Amino acid sequence: MAHTTVFSVLEEAAKAAGKAAALHQPIPSTKPTKYRTYSWIEYRDAVREIACGLRQLGAGTGDFVALYSETRAEFYLADIGVMANGSVAAALYTANPVADNLKSLRAFGAKVVFVEDAKTKRMLSEGLRNNPLPLTWILLDGEEPHTLSLDGLRKMGREAMAKDPALFSTIRSEFDASAPAVLYLTSGSTGEPKMGLVTHHAIVSNLEMGPKVLPLTSRDSTLAFLPSAHIAQRVVVELLPIVYRCAVWFSESLMRLPQEMQAVKPTMLLAPPRVWERIHASVGAEIKKRGGLSAKLFYAALGLGLRAGEYRRKGEPVPGWIAAPLALADKVIFQKVRARLGGRLKFPISGAAPLGKDLALFFEAIGLPLIEGYGLTEGGVTMMNPVDAIRPGSIGKALPGIELKLEADGELLIRSPTLFSGYFNDPAATDTVLRDGWLYTGDVAEIDADGYVYITGRKKELLVSSNGKKIYPLRIEAMFKSEAVINQMVLVGDKLPYVTALFTANAAALDGADAETEIEKAVTRVNAHLASFEQIRKFRVIADEFSVQDGELTPTMKVRRGKVLEKYKQLVGEMYQGKEESH
Repeated sequence: MAHTTVFSVLEEAAKAAGKAAALHQPIPSTKPTKYRTYSWIEYRDAVREIACGLRQLGAGTGDFVALYSETRAEFYLADIGVMANGSVAAALYTANPVADNLKSLRAFGAKVVFVEDAKTKRMLSEGLRNNPLPLTWILLDGEEPHTLSLDGLRKMGREAMAKDPALFSTIRSEFDASAPAVLYLTSGSTGEPKMGLVTHHAIVSNLEMGPKVLPLTSRDSTLAFLPSAHIAQRVVVELLPIVYRCAVWFSESLMRLPQEMQAVKPTMLLAPPRVWERIHASVGAEIKKRGGLSAKLFYAALGLGLRAGEYRRKGEPVPGWIAAPLALADKVIFQKVRARLGGRLKFPISGAAPLGKDLALFFEAIGLPLIEGYGLTEGGVTMMNPVDAIRPGSIGKALPGIELKLEADGELLIRSPTLFSGYFNDPAATDTVLRDGWLYTGDVAEIDADGYVYITGRKKELLVSSNGKKIYPLRIEAMFKSEAVINQMVLVGDKLPYVTALFTANAAALDGADAETEIEKAVTRVNAHLASFEQIRKFRVIADEFSVQDGELTPTMKVRRGKVLEKYKQLVGEMYQGKEESH
């Protein structure tokens, strides 16, 4: 291998890129926004100082160090600093209830906790008041009396290296690529969250696959806003840019993201389907609001884009009668839509959850084909659509070095150097997913003749109706992703005579229209593409959105089906009483 540890990847980047900009952290309350910029050399030096500083606090090889912060430049410095020290970086989801995060801290026995600021520290400390933990706190941002700041930790590291110039080399010699680097907390969409250990070797192996499939350069840039506890953010937006020496800009907040896209003009953006759905919904709402000729022109152009996509996917040239008017439509209409996202986006990537095929076709038609990939805590990032041969609805092909196979029941199995080592202190759970070198993903899939993979469902979420018909909620729910009036949904029907659904509505897309009426129209449209036993016979509209705080969503915005069904069991019961057939 060209690299042995995560730090060695950064070390090479600093040697090659030097004083070029690596990280841009927004400075609060500056208008227009100003940034604290770290060069690659500053990035590397900060990481070394943090590693040596952690040693002065008693955190050593194999110890767990927690990080509790929104995604920011200082998180990156601390995260890789922890790994460079031979410790294990365990990032907590800030959206999780405090009690859950404190439970995790106890479970893996954190010695040190990096927190975003003094307010965050006080929030966690309050939860520990009646049952304290022996923790050392470090503030990533700001100062507080009697609490160590990141700058203070770095100073400790510098002083330690001044006394012992060989200190960092000594630390590096204590562990190798087989050592654990990260402890991921799974989001727990189908059960209780688990903690997965991933080695330096697994992470670096994953990073080295990047340049073979994603043609980024040092001139590219990205905008980071996803939670750093999630593997997609950690690998694709934190660590992979180091390989390419491309700059990362950090978002101040989701509310500011639209303005930041236009200011930063990123060339790569990783976002979950929810973000792409909202962009699609906002475009649809604006076209609907304009109405008249504007709407007719937009949908005519969209039709041309969809037809052009069909030809391209078949490897055929787009006929002139489509290409000529589409070129004009692109310049007059679609270019304005892309300009909202900065106008330079070459690699729009969708990950963290399944992307609806119709949604993918829409973005392809407007000249912004989404690159859908596939990753999971236990396996790393293992599949991606080739950037020049995207197939909407597919999660792409296996990355170089990844082996795939399907079980008799359709479950997708993966073998690769990117696999995790196992669940922390849970060998029984590990044995259920790691067998004979293969990772049992729990996803049901199909693989076509060209090697493209299509996820059709989750084994644990399979619904079997009372007459024995098998229904995969994932496939049906994906078909609703292009229906702008629908925000979230859960399919119901396990051991029941027919399929029903719970929906939350998108108020912006409704624009004052009646939710039940508009959702009924959407249900009718989708039902037309389903087998009779899959069709939704009844539904209920829930007034409140599903949320992380109420336990209905994971921190990565996946629906916890069991929690939702338990909370709304009365509504579900109503749909299976009487003879009502519509909703």
